Amino acid sequence: MPQDPRDHLPDVRDGLTRVERLILHTLHQLQQQRGGRNVPTAMLYGYVVEHVNLRPDEFQAILARLVGRGSP
Repeated sequence: MPQDPRDHLPDVRDGLTRVERLILHTLHQLQQQRGGRNVPTAMLYGYVVEHVNLRPDEFQAILARLVGRGSP
């Protein structure tokens, strides 16, 4: 799956990239399916890579940034 350069451009509305928005949306869906329980990182990654080409280290860096434990 080729990577679209637009996947990593921040949106002017909220500063989220398409990939970040996809991760958050997928996380929300999985939490609802699991009755509000936590979603394992590996499960989230599996669902996300169905939609976008993303290496595990890229995924981890984005996820760390979204939860406030990564560099800006």
